[in-house]
Amino acid sequence: MPVLVITGTGTEVGKTVVTAAVAAAALAAGRSVAVLKAAQTGVGPHEPGDAREAARLAGAVTAAEVARYPEPLAPGTAARRAGRAPVHPRQVAEAAEKLATEHDLVLVEGAGGLLVRFDAAGGTLADAAALLGAPVLLVASAGLGTLNTTELTARELFSRGLELPGVVIGSWPGAPDLASRCNLADLPDVAGAPLLGAVPAGTGALSPAAFREAAPSWLAPRLDGTWDATRFTLREAP
Repeated sequence: MPVLVITGTGTEVGKTVVTAAVAAAALAAGRSVAVLKAAQTGVGPHEPGDAREAARLAGAVTAAEVARYPEPLAPGTAARRAGRAPVHPRQVAEAAEKLATEHDLVLVEGAGGLLVRFDAAGGTLADAAALLGAPVLLVASAGLGTLNTTELTARELFSRGLELPGVVIGSWPGAPDLASRCNLADLPDVAGAPLLGAVPAGTGALSPAAFREAAPSWLAPRLDGTWDATRFTLREAP
């Protein structure tokens, strides 16, 4: 899959760290990687954004953005308030296609959830994925409430004919509660797709060297890792 779109069930679920982990695992497997942020919000002109953070953790990754806006809002709203041109799905797809001519894998990270609006016409990351014909990896939270948002996102992907290769838990707690442990069995059912990883909470604070060494152990073989969903679920489930 030369292009993989990465979305979340919402904000603050670990998309950027998961993106970095997928990039690190792909690099370790010998592939060249680019990370494209569709729309970066909430950072100033010279501040590092999510794509650069993924590159810092993962290693020799090309980091790129389609656009950025200073306020931490949905891209369409942030663009309007900043008086700047919005991002359109076609721009995201064209930027990813260009990077794909120069890299083995392009990771396109969204902003917030799948249907966060880019522009006044209602364009979304889902539209960009459809233009690319790319699979969409879903990053979900571990605990209470994740089943609903995961199923809603999965249903939207399937209704659009988009491929959902699987779900990655973006921040697996060191001391998971009952809901989190039960969700290991329930998430694949509601998503209609397998678990493809569980990234431990706090991994974004690791040194880049430690992050790169550990990243493949958090992800399933489909994502160039060694993580085993069955073994993990048997160990952690109640």
